[in-house]
Amino acid sequence: MTEEAVQIVARGPRAQAEAAASAIDADPRLEGVTYSILEEDEDHDVWRIDAFPTTSEEANALVEVLKDWPLRTVVEKLADADWLAMALSGLPPVVAGRFFVYGAHDRGLAPANTVNLRIEAGAAFGTGHHGTTVGCLVAFNDLLKANRFDRVLDVGAGTGVLAIAAARTGSKVAVGTDIDAPSVRISAENAKLNKANVRFVHASGLNAEKVRRSAPYDLVFANILAPPLVALAQDIKGALKPGGRAILSGLLRTQERRVAAAYLSRGFRLERRIHRDAWSALVLRRA
Repeated sequence: MTEEAVQIVARGPRAQAEAAASAIDADPRLEGVTYSILEEDEDHDVWRIDAFPTTSEEANALVEVLKDWPLRTVVEKLADADWLAMALSGLPPVVAGRFFVYGAHDRGLAPANTVNLRIEAGAAFGTGHHGTTVGCLVAFNDLLKANRFDRVLDVGAGTGVLAIAAARTGSKVAVGTDIDAPSVRISAENAKLNKANVRFVHASGLNAEKVRRSAPYDLVFANILAPPLVALAQDIKGALKPGGRAILSGLLRTQERRVAAAYLSRGFRLERRIHRDAWSALVLRRA
């Protein structure tokens, strides 16, 4: 954490907020920053970025990046408390098709007729509330209506919610990877909470031996960022069996064309786009 925990809030028109979010994604100094972007006032075209830097260097770099855009930016000091737990305690459960994603504070609300996923974030990103994760779950839910996915890979697993969702809906092999060691640990803890048989691997990309040994996959989730989605296009193709699906997210709507082009040029067919707030999820099928 920073010496003093802070939240950085920036407000402005959608076009400017999305451009600023793209700049955050592209800045290597801000790889560890968790942020969300959502519509705050539809009538007046006000969009809001909420960012939580983990170091003072990240906070300074974030403020510097946001200055390049005509946004109203405020740095708010957070109380000396477990602010992450406090923030999560105020998040409602998420319903995405058959999936119901909740935290410990809502364990009594889980319905009997849904696939209930208890996800605790800890120090990892990906509670299931973010538009990118919801988009992936909606896409997966709809694919499950007509398909079976025996072997599933989740690239950039975060808290493991997507790999766990696959295991809980019948995937015989579910593997999750993340470049962040705490995320791998937290994902494994969440899998245990959900009695889900998932193997999580600390790895960058798809070339780790523990990832390759379970290939080819029927489905690859990659909920990361637009630049690595483009860079990993060939590796994701190689990890999928012919006819396999890729569900890609972590990208803004403005980044769809660039990401889709990297996959279409490798023989994928775009089957669907799903939009949640400013975010997009793409469903593609390998030739």
